[in-house]
Amino acid sequence: MLGTNISQVEISGVSKHGFWLLLDEEELFVSFSEFPWFRKAPIEQLFQVERPQSHHLYWPDLDVDLHIDSIRHPERFPLVSR
Repeated sequence: MLGTNISQVEISGVSKHGFWLLLDEEELFVSFSEFPWFRKAPIEQLFQVERPQSHHLYWPDLDVDLHIDSIRHPERFPLVSR
């Protein structure tokens, strides 16, 4: 079927320091220190992650959008607030 997203994302584990994402054959760690908006998220909202594009993740209940490269290389995407 044309246009069907077959690229899956799964939360493979959670610890007090962050959580692991399984993206196709790659597992990435999302640290709460690097991504603080996930720290106090209810577990059910953390598991509600979508992958609308191959390079993009979205948590609709948390209104969080992330480019996958920001997880792979958080030092390239410093958090900035005003």
